[in-house]
Amino acid sequence: MANTMLEVKDLSTKYVTRFNEGVYAVDRVSLKVEEGKSLGIAGESGCGKSTLALSLMGYYFPPLHYMNGDITINGNNISGLKAEDVRKTILGKEVAYIPQAAMNALNPTRKIIHFIEDVILEHEMYVTKKDIYGRAKKLFETLGLPPEVLQKYPVELSGGMKQRTVIAISVMLLPKVLIADEPSSALDVTSQKMVIKMLKHLMEAGFISSMIFITHELPLLYNVVDDIMVMYAGQIVEKGSSHEMVFDPIHPYSKGLMGSIIVPEKGLRDVKLTAIPGVPPNLKKPPAGCRFAERCRFVRPECRVTDVAMREAEHGRMYRCIIPEAELREAYAREEHKNG
Repeated sequence: MANTMLEVKDLSTKYVTRFNEGVYAVDRVSLKVEEGKSLGIAGESGCGKSTLALSLMGYYFPPLHYMNGDITINGNNISGLKAEDVRKTILGKEVAYIPQAAMNALNPTRKIIHFIEDVILEHEMYVTKKDIYGRAKKLFETLGLPPEVLQKYPVELSGGMKQRTVIAISVMLLPKVLIADEPSSALDVTSQKMVIKMLKHLMEAGFISSMIFITHELPLLYNVVDDIMVMYAGQIVEKGSSHEMVFDPIHPYSKGLMGSIIVPEKGLRDVKLTAIPGVPPNLKKPPAGCRFAERCRFVRPECRVTDVAMREAEHGRMYRCIIPEAELREAYAREEHKNG
């Protein structure tokens, strides 16, 4: 039986504005990632993906605040740890993070090797710089990055090279969980393929034990992860295998998200593009019922008043909707027949 690298139960976090208003960006999220497995998290901009990524590390700085829930990484519950303890014992070693816009995360006045020295010396005080260079050189060569990069400044590297360098720095301490927040955004197609290939190689070669890949492009996850969760307005609305979520989504939001993107995969190339009307709710005052109700074409009166819980579908899949799976599938079939 595979070991659980990351387990989260009912995690809720919020932002507090300068007017002392709460923005409830992550609401009762639960997930599990086992050793050797990868999880994708998809959703439109502003749904809470990046906030969830930060929250999973247990590293909170205002205006982000922990509310409730448990976060267990490699068997250690980090929910009650102080920020300084998380930084010293968890970040980099147990869990590593690749931020959005990682290409701009490097100080342009420092050489790449200096970033690596900072990471290693923070956790291993007595290692020599010679040993650090040897470890960095070996890792960079393994990941297809020339050792010469170590002596370069970030401004001397291309966008794709900087992105891959940030990834290499993130895994220097061989973390159990790697959280990649839209690591392929702002890259051309060739660079995207190289970054994704590199992340998969990290898993296969044992540099990381498990991975969470966050993106707003649901189809992109099909060739990257084992399972996918779709997030909307701070909540998980559906989760299943990558094949199920891309080719056969159940929740109306997941269905709309897939229908709004051009997909080159066989079987989806000729699907007519659709748009999701409206905008997400204000998370300062989340609606009482289903958060997708105002944008859902199948909305019922009870959707606006009932606190919707996750329910089980076929093959262990889960989705957040009061409408039974069979009725949703019948509705989709009628739409497809109507649209030809």
